[in-house]
Amino acid sequence: MTASSLPAQAPSSLSVSVVVYRPDLAVLEQTLETLLASAVEAQRRKALSSVSVCVVHNALAPNPALTGLMVRMGDSAREAGINLELQEGHGNVGYGRGHNRVIRHIHSDYHLILNPDVVLGAATLMEGLGFMAAHPDIIALSPAVDYPDGSKQYVCKRFPSVLDFVLRGFAPRRIKAWFAQRLARYEMRDLPEDQASTDIPIISGCFMLFRTPALQAVQGFDERYFLYFEDFDLSLRVHSQGALAYLPTMHIQHLGGHSARKGLRHIAMFVRSGIRFYNTHGWRFF
Repeated sequence: MTASSLPAQAPSSLSVSVVVYRPDLAVLEQTLETLLASAVEAQRRKALSSVSVCVVHNALAPNPALTGLMVRMGDSAREAGINLELQEGHGNVGYGRGHNRVIRHIHSDYHLILNPDVVLGAATLMEGLGFMAAHPDIIALSPAVDYPDGSKQYVCKRFPSVLDFVLRGFAPRRIKAWFAQRLARYEMRDLPEDQASTDIPIISGCFMLFRTPALQAVQGFDERYFLYFEDFDLSLRVHSQGALAYLPTMHIQHLGGHSARKGLRHIAMFVRSGIRFYNTHGWRFF
């Protein structure tokens, strides 16, 4: 079922948070441009009323180039009736805590947690908001995601074992081939692409569309995670508020998603956060 075939609903309010640290400004500009275009289309189709977007710059010192970009984009946003703001000066407080700076104070119907390296389609928001309006039991939604080369990124997950993470992030291709069936199950590659799937255990933090009250009820991200695994933890905790779903008609492109390829510092943060995740939700080695 596409948004065009859903019953008419009253327009909803949407807030968006985007956390950046040393951003690639060309990529961020593309993200914001496609986000605004998708919001305008949703407004045109009467799926959205008010829209507010906050870019959280995790740095102490302002970035003049980022400020300039936000001023230019802010002018375009205001013309569309969209509020675009920049928060900075608070230092590098971490990914989840950066988003929580926005989540704690919003009064929207829906909130979108968005990475700064995502390209939205014109119908992305319209599809997602229309589906959630028609399915009140769904409190969070994940889209279909492609890499820039057109290959599919599998962002819905079953609860991972330690072995799953080692294989997926660090094993050579030949070793991964031996465990292809296991990894396919973990990445939920069995989900249909012609209909929505509900009762998804875990969704990716690159694009998480929430009902704001459900997100605020669990107090957003656990700020003890500086980077990595905070989306896994949030997905599991928010199940107390309702179901998570995968909607293949809501489509994005994600330019990132390769944590293990970012150097030793990022690998160390990944391992540290993984230990916290398993200490919280239970260890499963195989």
